Amino acid sequence: MTEQAQQNSKIIKRLLLLVVGMFAFGFAMVPIYDVLCEITGINGKTSNVAAVFTESQVTTEREITVQFVASVKRGMPWEFKPEITKINVVPGVMYKTSFYAHNLSSEDVVGQAIPSVAPGRAAIYFNKTECFCFNQQHLEGNGKVDMPLVFFIDKDIPDDVKTITLSYSLFNITEQVITQNSTAP
Repeated sequence: MTEQAQQNSKIIKRLLLLVVGMFAFGFAMVPIYDVLCEITGINGKTSNVAAVFTESQVTTEREITVQFVASVKRGMPWEFKPEITKINVVPGVMYKTSFYAHNLSSEDVVGQAIPSVAPGRAAIYFNKTECFCFNQQHLEGNGKVDMPLVFFIDKDIPDDVKTITLSYSLFNITEQVITQNSTAP
């Protein structure tokens, strides 16, 4: 092998190693980002774990407007909307609402709702004790369901936060669930 061919071979090996490294880094970014957002509350990511509510958290000194928004991502054949679009809440008081889902297709579909809170810094004060977003939602063809959301706003929320928007993006994860179930032992 000539010296030029050896140099080309080294460059190709380095480039392939770089490609593999970039792929691994890109693959690792999603879980790292999720952990970072959960810890810091940035980007409006809310916890995927139910919060614990205690009566002593009630404060009647102020009200905060909570807005509810729902969106269906491409490839999801569902109608998805909040029961109410806005409510005034008192920090420390438990509230219950729901989101309506209707599978517009004749086939069973599995969905996953991903929550986001705006402003992002309010996410750590928005506590869900029960939420459909904690689990995958299986809905039979043409099925309809009301999915509960029980929440409270922490009484320590900063005074300048007057409005919080809780947004859910609904994704079709049917294929991932089928693949996961077919490879399970």
